[in-house]
Amino acid sequence: MEPVTVIGAGLAGCEAAWQLAQRGIPVILREMKPEKKSPAHHSDDFAELVCSNSMRSDQLENAVGLLKEELRRSGSLILSCADAHRVEAGGALAVDRFGFSGAVTRKIKDHPNITVVPGEVTDIPSEGEVIIATGPLTSDALSESIRAFFGGEEYLSFFDAAAPLVSFESVDLDQAWFASRYDKGTADYINCAMNEEEYDAFWQALTTAQEAEVHGFEDAGVFEGCMPVEVMARRGRDTLRYGPLKPKGLTDPKTGKEPYAVVQLRRDNAQGSVYNLVGFQTHLRFPEQKRVFSMIPALKSAEFLRYGVMHRNTYLNSPRLLDRYYRVRREPRVMFAGQVTGVEGYVESTASGFVCAVELAHRLLGKPPVDFPTETALGALAGYISNESVTDFQPMNINFGIIPPLDHKVKGKRNKNAELSARGLTALAQLEL
Repeated sequence: MEPVTVIGAGLAGCEAAWQLAQRGIPVILREMKPEKKSPAHHSDDFAELVCSNSMRSDQLENAVGLLKEELRRSGSLILSCADAHRVEAGGALAVDRFGFSGAVTRKIKDHPNITVVPGEVTDIPSEGEVIIATGPLTSDALSESIRAFFGGEEYLSFFDAAAPLVSFESVDLDQAWFASRYDKGTADYINCAMNEEEYDAFWQALTTAQEAEVHGFEDAGVFEGCMPVEVMARRGRDTLRYGPLKPKGLTDPKTGKEPYAVVQLRRDNAQGSVYNLVGFQTHLRFPEQKRVFSMIPALKSAEFLRYGVMHRNTYLNSPRLLDRYYRVRREPRVMFAGQVTGVEGYVESTASGFVCAVELAHRLLGKPPVDFPTETALGALAGYISNESVTDFQPMNINFGIIPPLDHKVKGKRNKNAELSARGLTALAQLEL
C-alpha cells in the first residue's frame, strides 16, 4: 500500500497520522520543525501548544467535554497524552505543555508505520493521498500553493494571541489566594484581587498602552474566542469585569467578600513553577506588558517568563471547499485538518484530524465510510465546516448550538446538556471505527 502523506505535526496532523498507522496504513509525516519554525513556535516537539495549556471543560454538561469523551472512547492519541500529563485546573483539562508535547512526539516517532521527514513542504503533492494539517500558521510558500490549488480562492484570516507566563515564586501570595470559582474542584487557580481604585488605574493604562505592530490587525477582525485583553478593555470600563476579570464565585479570604475584580493565574506545568494569566492574550509591546500587568497588586514584582505574542491565523472558506469528511470536494485525495479548516481550539483540531484519518483509512481498506451522526460532537463539527448554506463562515468551537436538539423537553440547562451528551455517546458506540 502506498503511504499517506500527512503535512504538519500539530495536534490534527499527529492525530491523523496515529489513527492511520494504528489501522496498518503507512504514513509519511512531513514537519518543517526543527529546521524552520513559525513566529509562535518555540519547541522542536510535535503538538506544541502555542496559546493556553488548557483544553477547556472536561465535564459532559459542556460540549467540549463531550467531544473529548468521544475522542477518548475512540482511542485518540492526543487525549491519551493529555490525560497522562494533566495538571489540576478545576473542571478543566489543562496539561503540562512540555510533558504533553514530548509524549506525543515519542509516540509518533516510535510507531513502526510512521516515517517522519523533517523540512518545509512548499507544494501540495501532485499525486497520492494527502492530509494537509499545517494549522493556522501555515508557511507563506505552502499558503500560496494552497491558494493556487483552489484557483485563487481567497482565504479568510484573523489574528490569534497568546497570554504571558510568569514564575510562581514571583507572585506575591500576600496579595493573592488559591481557589477555584464557586469552590469547584480543588483550589487550582491563583486569584489576584483588585479594588475599584486599582482596577480603574489598570484599565486606563491598558486602554492606552502601546501595541506591537501587527500587519493588517483591526479590532473588527479579532476572533471573539481569543480576543486580546487590550481590545476587550477598549470596549468599555466594565467589559473585563464581566469577562476574564469577573469576580463572581470567588471570595477573598482576607475580607470574606467578593472582590471588585480578579485576575486568575492557571498552572502551566506539572511542577507548578509556571503560571499563565487567564484570558490575557495580548499584542502589546513587551515593555508595555511588563509595565501594565505589573500594576496588578499580586504581580507587582512578577518575573515574566514569556510575554504575550500576536500571530496570524489563516483558515479556509471550508463550506465552499470541503465535504463532511474534510475532503476537498473536487479532489477527494486531498484532505485538510485542524484550524486551517475553521475549527477553533485544540480539541476541535484533534477531532478534525481524527475524522479525516478514519474516513481515509476506511476508504483505503475498502470499507464503507464512517458517517458520524450530527448527534455526536465529532459529526456536528464536521457538519458545521461543510455546511454549504453558510454565507459568512467564521471559526467555531464545538457547542451544543450546532448539535440537533432533543426531541423532548428537559428542565434545566445542565440536565439538558447531559442528555445531549448521553445521546451523542450512545450514537458513537454504534459506529464501527
